[in-house]
Amino acid sequence: MKADLIIDASTIVCCTDGEGAGIIENGYVAVKDGRIIALGEENAPLDMRDRDTRIINAAGKTVTPGLIDAHTHLVHGGSREKELPLKLKGVPYLEILKMGGGILSTVRNTRSATKEELKAKARKSLDQMLLHGTTTVEAKSGYGLDFDTEIKCLEAANELKNSHPIDIVTTYMGAHAVPEEFKGNTQGYISFMVEKVMPYVRKNNLAEFIDVFCEEGVFSPEESRIIMQKGKEQGFKLKIHADEIVPLQGAELAGELGAVSAEHLLAASDAGIDSMAKGGVTAVLLPGTSFYLMLGKYARAQEMMDRGVRVALATDYNPGTCPTENLQSIMTFACFGMKMTPEEIIKGMTLNAAHAVDRAEEIGSLEVGKKADIVIFDAPNIEYIVYHFGINHVDTVIKGGKTVVENGRIL
Repeated sequence: MKADLIIDASTIVCCTDGEGAGIIENGYVAVKDGRIIALGEENAPLDMRDRDTRIINAAGKTVTPGLIDAHTHLVHGGSREKELPLKLKGVPYLEILKMGGGILSTVRNTRSATKEELKAKARKSLDQMLLHGTTTVEAKSGYGLDFDTEIKCLEAANELKNSHPIDIVTTYMGAHAVPEEFKGNTQGYISFMVEKVMPYVRKNNLAEFIDVFCEEGVFSPEESRIIMQKGKEQGFKLKIHADEIVPLQGAELAGELGAVSAEHLLAASDAGIDSMAKGGVTAVLLPGTSFYLMLGKYARAQEMMDRGVRVALATDYNPGTCPTENLQSIMTFACFGMKMTPEEIIKGMTLNAAHAVDRAEEIGSLEVGKKADIVIFDAPNIEYIVYHFGINHVDTVIKGGKTVVENGRIL
């Protein structure tokens, strides 16, 4: 693989550990064999500019690590735009779920779709993500809720992993809701997941993580604990949808069980935040969902950071509560909804998001030796990207040292 040399970048945002985002002004990044081999201020050494090196002029542009979307429901069937009138009337999400909408509506569409149909839909979403700077995505199942469809969705995600530039990290989330065939028998559904689905998923390496929706009317903290403990015993890493609507001590459970991440967290308590800090749990916040559901409240990002919790940001891309693949839109919601600074935001979508998918040793920052996942934004600084909202600022995306987007188009 030929070397690439990005030169004259107005701003390089390294996103390394420590305070701030590690900003270099007027600098360069050198890439060879898929890895970052050097970066620094001003001009690159002359010996890097040989005839086999491709020069990428980034004058007036901002260079960041590839964006990481640490919470999505990538593979699903159908859409739910017909729920918009209910949302506008203020019907709560849990009420829509009781009416047969919400997750259960998507379950019906996902079950009826073929694997190829699911892959085609998800591939279009991956293309949009890539065009907007996302180079790694976490993909949860959870819209099948039976054996065949959950496996179908996880297989689809894994097959896309091998055919699309974006890296996909898979999560089994059978505990997304209780399906209609198990209505009134939550314990039976838990046994079904733990005894039948999870062993198959693990044996066939279809998912690295498990996730559970710990929420009123879905899975209680006690039920969530059982699912997470059984998953941990089977070798899965843990995630949890915690305290999204009602404070149910999901964040406390995440800290206690050593989850890699806890997600949503709008209603997380002070004790829950402290538990996450103590347990080293990354908080994955989803301000696009707060915006889309018109909740009038956002997760307490600043308090979490002040209490020592690592904060990541993600789209929550899904058909019902945040149908967007665009992390740049989430930057706007994080800034104006949670008062996060551009430096906090970009770190939340790179290094901190890498921690949320247990990939921080390989991706998430611009450092010598790390994988060359790089985005070049047509913007002079990260403040401009957040400030000038509603458009796509991406010019170039480099994935593993290979240019996959150039001049805003997929190659």
